[in-house]
Amino acid sequence: MNLVFSKMHGLGNDFVVLDATEEAVNLSAEQVRFIADRHFGIGCDQLLIVEPAKTDDTEFYYRIYNADGSEVEQCGNGARCFARFVNRKGLSSNQVLSVGTAKGNITLYLEDNEQVRVNMGPARFRPSDIPLAVQPDVNANAPTDEDTLQVNYTANVAGKPVDFMSVSMGNPHAVVLVDDVDTAAVHNLGPELESHPIFPERVNVGFMQIVNRQHIRLRVFERGTGETLACGTGACAAVVCGQNAGLLDQGVTVELPGGQLFIDWQGSDQPVWMTGPATFVFEGNISL
Repeated sequence: MNLVFSKMHGLGNDFVVLDATEEAVNLSAEQVRFIADRHFGIGCDQLLIVEPAKTDDTEFYYRIYNADGSEVEQCGNGARCFARFVNRKGLSSNQVLSVGTAKGNITLYLEDNEQVRVNMGPARFRPSDIPLAVQPDVNANAPTDEDTLQVNYTANVAGKPVDFMSVSMGNPHAVVLVDDVDTAAVHNLGPELESHPIFPERVNVGFMQIVNRQHIRLRVFERGTGETLACGTGACAAVVCGQNAGLLDQGVTVELPGGQLFIDWQGSDQPVWMTGPATFVFEGNISL
């Protein structure tokens, strides 16, 4: 199998993008891992596959695979790269795109200077939506499945209590408040929380430092990938959790290792808006 691909990144969170609008592309987990390998393959955090629309109200559908070969529901940086990919390849001339994903439709707006604004949809806080399996070793502030507001949790991780907030942005997130992201235990606590039994589908773990009410610093340990230079859904998750906790204002600049995103949320069931760049790196082909 010979595949033509584009290599892209959103603030250093890098992707291999495949066009499957004319011919289906079905890859095994082993093949995805090979493509993602930075020594023997192309190298990427995630693989994106652009497919024909599955519904009349969308233009495209796209699938997302982590570097470990697992398929995931949503990816904010990937969504921005997707928008620029279909535009550059002439697959769509529209500046506003409605796109189907495993977790529902999202709307993408192509703006100037390589920026893409994304309607990420509403944040979901109910444990069943995350999903979050509250267990005896987890203390929640009286959550019920009918609650829509975020609650704080404490989980026993490696024998120690860890406080975190949790939300779904189409994929599961845990957000840990830290004093300084530079010294946060990202590579120790990240994998422990990622695979904690409370998260039946694993979780992306964000480490958030609040600079002020309009500015945070963030590092994210992504499930199936490890720490990345940027995570769009992680930035959204951190901001909405911070707002619900009364720590942040409506519009927040999120400083990630790879650069900055701007997240805007008006609360409640309103959509979360993310604005940031998407960049082409190179194109090529690979034989599997």
